[in-house]
Amino acid sequence: MVQKSIKLRKDEEYITLGVLLKISGIIDTGGQAKFFLNENVVLVNGEEENRRGRKLYHGDKIQTQNHTFLID
Repeated sequence: MVQKSIKLRKDEEYITLGVLLKISGIIDTGGQAKFFLNENVVLVNGEEENRRGRKLYHGDKIQTQNHTFLID
């Protein structure tokens, strides 16, 4: 399992789940997020999530496939 820390920029309070999937390289375009979330299990803080617009804040833990991300 790959674990990676995602750092928020100074001016960012949060990022969305769709953006996380894109910047992490799991999907190529933002348009693929909805399809990916319908076809794969994504956990945010241990709970299943399928909304690409879900806001991710400092300390959130995201798990999907063989990846784990921690919002830092």
